[in-house]
Amino acid sequence: MELFDNVLHGFSVAFQWQNLAWSLFGVFMGNLIGVLPGMGVLAAISILLPLTYAMTPTAALMMLAGIYYGAQYGGGITCILLNLPGTPSHAVTCLDGNPLARQGKSGSALFMLVLASFIGACVGILIMILFSPVLVEVAFKFGPAEYFSMMMLGLFAGATLAKGSAVKGIAMVFLGLLCGVIGTDVNTGTIRYAFGVLELSDGLPLVALAMGLFGLADFFANVNRIGRASVVGTGKRMSVRPEPGDIRSSAAPIARGSAIGAILGILPGTGATIASFMSYAIEKRVSKTPKRFGNGAIEGVAGPEAANNSAAQTSFIPTMSLGIPGDSVMALMLGALIIHGIQPGPQMVTEHADIFWGLVASFWIGNVLLVVMNLPLIGMWAKLLKVPYKYLFPSALFFVCVGVYSTNNSLFDVILVLVLGMVGYLFLKLRFSPAPLLLGFVLGPMVEENFRRALLLSRGDMGIFIDRPISAAFIYAIFALAAWLVYSTVRNRRKLQQSLRAQTES
Repeated sequence: MELFDNVLHGFSVAFQWQNLAWSLFGVFMGNLIGVLPGMGVLAAISILLPLTYAMTPTAALMMLAGIYYGAQYGGGITCILLNLPGTPSHAVTCLDGNPLARQGKSGSALFMLVLASFIGACVGILIMILFSPVLVEVAFKFGPAEYFSMMMLGLFAGATLAKGSAVKGIAMVFLGLLCGVIGTDVNTGTIRYAFGVLELSDGLPLVALAMGLFGLADFFANVNRIGRASVVGTGKRMSVRPEPGDIRSSAAPIARGSAIGAILGILPGTGATIASFMSYAIEKRVSKTPKRFGNGAIEGVAGPEAANNSAAQTSFIPTMSLGIPGDSVMALMLGALIIHGIQPGPQMVTEHADIFWGLVASFWIGNVLLVVMNLPLIGMWAKLLKVPYKYLFPSALFFVCVGVYSTNNSLFDVILVLVLGMVGYLFLKLRFSPAPLLLGFVLGPMVEENFRRALLLSRGDMGIFIDRPISAAFIYAIFALAAWLVYSTVRNRRKLQQSLRAQTES
């Protein structure tokens, strides 16, 4: 009963006209930023942070939060239509979202994106309301050994993201790991693999890598289609309704993705990007027809989108309850609270009930506003694909360059994204999927850092990864997945040999 009263109190705070207006402004700006390629949410919040100095703490946090989860909605739109991840957490959506658009099913894919995003966000909010104390205790049990084992499981599963050869997928994961260690070593301060280029001392920019490998590589592969529309389709009218059976086949992926996002969102350093990749890997693994993934499987859109939106909500739990930001965006949220003289921590729920419960209620309001904003625009976004490629390519390239430049105000990043685009084009020609590389790049630095921390704590004893129960569970899961991969490979080869023998005998 007390929980219900707290939620009602939160809605009374969130519906105050000034708070509601700033929340609406935040979700609108976040949605717009997500749609524009390369215009990262981190840069947007950094630019608008000074605006919060003259606002109440509740209104300030509601606006910044609206930008954050609003970008999760908008970022998937360019993934589906242009194969350009608006934010890194949407990169995996490109794998199936863009093929669906090329098949003339962009409206169906966009509808499922909005639906999965809304359900995932709602699940994340409910978990935040009901289980925040329990989840905080679980998060406390994760040390360096647990993080390392979990990340290794993610890397191993990441090899399955690739279409075709698993060997190529593993090779791309290792290449991503190598790209991830470029820059300054956090322990020694030594600059590694920068080859004298000072701009690489902070590492490869994630936005530039995602834009180059996915968006520009696809543009280069299709640049000879000048004069034609951007969709290679059947000429049918693009429906804004889901295809028959899409909702039924997406129900389980949305549920699994929401759960994955809710769990990973509370763990500092993981967040929406890793949640979306993990969701995709699991959906491909549990599917009875895994070959559909990468060629236009609606589950490949529904699961990751539910995961990254659920993680976007639950990532507020460690920030608000412990004062521990999970990523750079949450660090800015923490900074906004401290600017207003509010110290996040276990007592925040009782000492600043207006802010905490008002923010939770604003999540519901903001996500409903995003659905209301996006559903009527599905038809308009789908029509974007009818624009001739000779107009679409230079305009999208312009927004990519502007977005990448605005991240660090560096022309080097623009040149880098063009070079990475050409490298990505070469990967496409050689049939190497870029998704495992991106996952290796994201997880690589965290794997290295937590591995070294765990060994420092255990004084070099490798047994720490098996002695701790949670870490051991992840290690055993890695071995189980490896055994299953070997078994499935042998089984598929036997089936192929049997079919070849049957053909020769007939």
